[in-house]
Amino acid sequence: QVQLVESGGGLVQAGGSLRLSCAASGRTFSTYAMGWFRQAPGKEREFVAYISWSGSTTYYSDSVKGRFTISRDNAKNPVYLQMNSLKPEDTAVYHCAADRRPGGVRAGSADFGSWGQGTQVTVSS
Repeated sequence: QVQLVESGGGLVQAGGSLRLSCAASGRTFSTYAMGWFRQAPGKEREFVAYISWSGSTTYYSDSVKGRFTISRDNAKNPVYLQMNSLKPEDTAVYHCAADRRPGGVRAGSADFGSWGQGTQVTVSS
């Protein structure tokens, strides 16, 4: 298991931008596929974005495609989620997730074995 810590959340006006970071412990972090999920009050956890261990493959939910970008720099550890053109409906607690099991693109909560505590993102209208 890898330990994950998110940062970068906050309050932003609609149309603004935020960049979330996910730092991981462990020397094998570069071998983990990573994902971002979010959970709004009263709603189920929702997939946001995925990136392969190498960074060569990314995948997004339709609700954020074209506005959010997931990236990683395995030499520096963090995985990032750049969020642009934010909308009030993006308000949620954002969690990063990691998994070492082989496989391709994954977008389900059950596909990831390690989770961070989350960082709050609030978008005002």
